[in-house]
Amino acid sequence: MRRTTRSTALALVVLTLAFAGCGTDSDGAAAPPPTSAAATDEDCTATPPAELTAADDGRTFCLTVGGQLRLNLDGTRERPWSAVALKGDDVLKPTNAGIVVLPGDALAAYDAVTAGTTRLSATRPLCATPTGPSQVSCKGIQEWTVTVRVTAG
Repeated sequence: MRRTTRSTALALVVLTLAFAGCGTDSDGAAAPPPTSAAATDEDCTATPPAELTAADDGRTFCLTVGGQLRLNLDGTRERPWSAVALKGDDVLKPTNAGIVVLPGDALAAYDAVTAGTTRLSATRPLCATPTGPSQVSCKGIQEWTVTVRVTAG
């Protein structure tokens, strides 16, 4: 029993010393919380393609004020894309794309109106909604996001 007490005490001392150094810099100051890397010009595609598609998922694009961005996410009746959502600064203004929307597609066009960053996103089911009693339901969602950085020029 005495041996167990010493082993436990030794383990607690080692753990205490190991955790004492966590969260500090080499000078003893508290380390800042981790942050995501800031996007740089190298992270952007110089010119977005004429039309963004599902293949552009996760990419970052840069525009200058006055530029335009169009997107076309091809969907189906069984696996429709949601409407495209904007999240972040009000740097993009929806514009009339002049395109007919087919069932399941998500089409949009935006004008870059001010400097800042925004994120476009849409979702769709991974599989079709069951139409009969013997079909299996699927709750999976495919997400699509693109970051857009608008600069003053």
